[in-house]
Amino acid sequence: MPEYNYSDAEESSQYIKQFIKSNPQTAIISGSGLGDIADMIQDSITIDTTKIPNWPKHSAPGHEGKIISGTIEGRNVIMLQGRFHYYEGHSMKAVIFPVRVIAMLGVKEIILTNASGAINDSYHAGEIIAVKDHINLMGTNPLIGPNESKWNERFPDMTNAYDKKMLNVLSSLGLKQGVYAAFSGPSFETPSEVRMAGILGADLAGMSTVPEVIAANAMGIRITVLSCATNMAAGIQPEKRLTVQEVLDGSKRASEKLSGIIMSLIKYLNQE
Repeated sequence: MPEYNYSDAEESSQYIKQFIKSNPQTAIISGSGLGDIADMIQDSITIDTTKIPNWPKHSAPGHEGKIISGTIEGRNVIMLQGRFHYYEGHSMKAVIFPVRVIAMLGVKEIILTNASGAINDSYHAGEIIAVKDHINLMGTNPLIGPNESKWNERFPDMTNAYDKKMLNVLSSLGLKQGVYAAFSGPSFETPSEVRMAGILGADLAGMSTVPEVIAANAMGIRITVLSCATNMAAGIQPEKRLTVQEVLDGSKRASEKLSGIIMSLIKYLNQE
């Protein structure tokens, strides 16, 4: 199994640098079915991730496996269309490898999007929630193993992993804030697991994002997470069967609204 160590990430970043015009300031990582956000990137250059040395292989539905570089509102951005999941059989080192690579390109903030199931019954399907904190129920942590001091300290603090200033911007746009619980998947959560997560304080359930947040926070990168509640989590509507297609369809419907929110965040970052 590949190690996805510092030298691997350095080789990948050097390959990407051949194609991008300037170092990106902001990265966007899109979740299931949310790749249409790429349409708002101007002067775009697309990189096929299958050509990038050491890059893991995509297999999850709705994840295209492309990197798009360009500008939004004049800001240099890089977008990853798709991510890697622990449930695909990847190691945690592989799951966070793209975050390591884009950080080495000079990224200062990452906007992550994902699809989730709503635990909080005040949410509705298709609503976009600003994640303010998370609960890691994946049973592991991406920083386990030998520490690379060039990347992060051994015991990074997670108190302010989700950027407070950008959360305030999202609140001003009318978005609700919630706590995201990450399960390993690939099976959807059981009704009892959803109830447990709710008791623990979670508003959303999903199978991604938390490993990237931990890695990015450890590297000193500002983080914003926008979660599209594509459906109600298991047991919230007991008669309803959950399907991957429902998740992808819900994401597709939310893409336009999500693009507008990201545009507002980019405008804010340009004004800082």
